[in-house]
Amino acid sequence: MMESAQCSADQTGGGQDRSIEAQRMVADQLRARGIADQRVLAAMQKVPRHHFVPEDEQASAYHDGPVPIGHGQTISQPYIVAFMTEALRLTPDDVVLEVGTGSGYQAAILGELAREVYTIELVPELAAGATRTLASEGYLNVHVRSGDGYLGWPEHAPFSKIIVTAAPEVVPEALVNQLAVGGTLVVPVGPQHGAQQLRILTRTAKGVTTERSLAVRFVPMVKPPQ
Repeated sequence: MMESAQCSADQTGGGQDRSIEAQRMVADQLRARGIADQRVLAAMQKVPRHHFVPEDEQASAYHDGPVPIGHGQTISQPYIVAFMTEALRLTPDDVVLEVGTGSGYQAAILGELAREVYTIELVPELAAGATRTLASEGYLNVHVRSGDGYLGWPEHAPFSKIIVTAAPEVVPEALVNQLAVGGTLVVPVGPQHGAQQLRILTRTAKGVTTERSLAVRFVPMVKPPQ
């Protein structure tokens, strides 16, 4: 299994190499590009990104780009993970909804920074794999389920923060409705083969405000087959 291969590499000195790679990633890809939240930087350095990618992709785990994880999905470029996480302005008391678990890497970062994380993955195999990896890494405050991200997770709403890691063409209304007053929703929006833009929504007592941010490219947010 992948876990035993990783363990073996760590025991033979690979862990030290990975630690150096993580330090370089934080310095060269994050700090140098303006990521300044010290809690986010510490989480990005701490979470072993190489544990959240397939074994044959581990050499690329800390590179400046997305990494394929199977089923047509990827984990995002480290800078994008850090940028979106920083945009959430997380506190230790936050309860977070993530839509698009993937391998569980973003959820692990969130788990370092928030009280509870609820994460939804459409692909059952990815949800199962993320559940195993997150448990093996000790993230007991991260809860994974397989399902339709467009519906959110109403049983645990409202959420103080929501993050979406795939791009819908419009912001799902159910997610906006599950955002608490004072909360923040970070989501890439746009068509699969067209222009996408990161949006940061904030719910106030008077309604929802939207800030348009980075131009991005994400895999599409899809619905379950009928």
